[in-house]
Amino acid sequence: MKKVERVQTGLRLEKRLLKVMKGLAEHLEMPVAELVEGMALHAFEGKAPFSDETLQKIARLKEVYELDLTAADSHRLTEDPA
Repeated sequence: MKKVERVQTGLRLEKRLLKVMKGLAEHLEMPVAELVEGMALHAFEGKAPFSDETLQKIARLKEVYELDLTAADSHRLTEDPA
């Protein structure tokens, strides 16, 4: 195991996306922060972070939480000013 130093951060995410991520993290029995770390490390190496089985679970969670966003939407998201 490699030792790391973690820091607290204020990460803002789309509400339904976070619900899917929380559901997946619970399914994988890990904190959401560790899920995000793993996804980022895989992405930085151009690798897919999830198995086919996990992708099926993600698809079900997306249906439950009505998440219709895709990677194509990632650079076109806006929000209402508070």
